[in-house]
Amino acid sequence: MKTLKFLFALALMLLPFAVSAQQAAGIPVLTVQNAGGAQNWTLSLQVLALLTVLTMLPGVLLMMTSFTRIVIVLGFLRQALGTQATPPNQIILGLSLFLTLFVMSPVLNHAYVEGVKPYMDGTMPAEQALQATTSPFKHFMLDQTRDSDLQLFTKLAGEKPYASKDDVPLRVAMPAFMTSELKTAFQMGFLLFIPFLIIDLVVASVLMSMGMMMVSPVTISLPFKIMLFVLVDGWSLLMGTLAGSFYT
Repeated sequence: MKTLKFLFALALMLLPFAVSAQQAAGIPVLTVQNAGGAQNWTLSLQVLALLTVLTMLPGVLLMMTSFTRIVIVLGFLRQALGTQATPPNQIILGLSLFLTLFVMSPVLNHAYVEGVKPYMDGTMPAEQALQATTSPFKHFMLDQTRDSDLQLFTKLAGEKPYASKDDVPLRVAMPAFMTSELKTAFQMGFLLFIPFLIIDLVVASVLMSMGMMMVSPVTISLPFKIMLFVLVDGWSLLMGTLAGSFYT
């Protein structure tokens, strides 16, 4: 419930930047003919900008959370097991979203208390509230980001090294965070592949020694990989490892 309130309030916080009290800049979108003549109904450029930002908001929020690492690791797990489309994409996405909510709960609560709630209570202006809301996300991203990735995008942005995390802008923190998340997810995926790869090699060697070269090793090794994953309680172990791999 707090997450839904947070997203709705965040959209409301962007409204003052999108809607202007002046009626200067506008786009005629509808012309109505009536007895008094033609009347133009206008939609301001700021409102169009707001609608554009709202369509990008889910993607931006996913780029600022733990969703990327989780969904990539689960995708690697499915490939390592060799179960084709099992579990299906809907299950992987749903599990990734729920695990993301668990991991990001402290960050969401901090952002709600520090920025969203004061703005909704009228005790903080919109600009200051937006900065206070995004600050916990920025600190979360920088806690997961490698120094080498941060230095890379700082150099690409033409900036000098920053003195503290508060000085790092979001346009530098977000791509550096995404690059670090991809690197970490691929490392975890490699470690996931090792035990299942060993099973594939053992099964292929046994079949080769028995002269059963026409039998697909994948068909024989799949039940053993599933049995190994179930016996070690793989799902709980993987979920706990993924959740514990983030600094919150």
